[in-house]
Amino acid sequence: MDIAQAEDLEMEGACGGSCACSTCHVIVEEPSKFDAMPEPSDDENDMLDLAFGLTETSRLGCQVKMSKEIDGVRVRLPSMTRNMQAADFKGAKKE
Repeated sequence: MDIAQAEDLEMEGACGGSCACSTCHVIVEEPSKFDAMPEPSDDENDMLDLAFGLTETSRLGCQVKMSKEIDGVRVRLPSMTRNMQAADFKGAKKE
């Protein structure tokens, strides 16, 4: 996420990289690079469930840590994002 934002790409990152929203959803283009990444955490999977255009190679950009194994990874942004945050669901009043 930091790299995308430093390059002025349109990645919102509404939660500031704390894995509490899905606005930095990216789609990893190469399955081999996706497979080389550590498994997503339960928190990341929960946020990905809220992401628009979820795919088999979806990740949250804020949770992708660069390493030699994924050097040169190419990702694309979905056509839109949903700004749904974990806080939207915690302690919500039922009417």
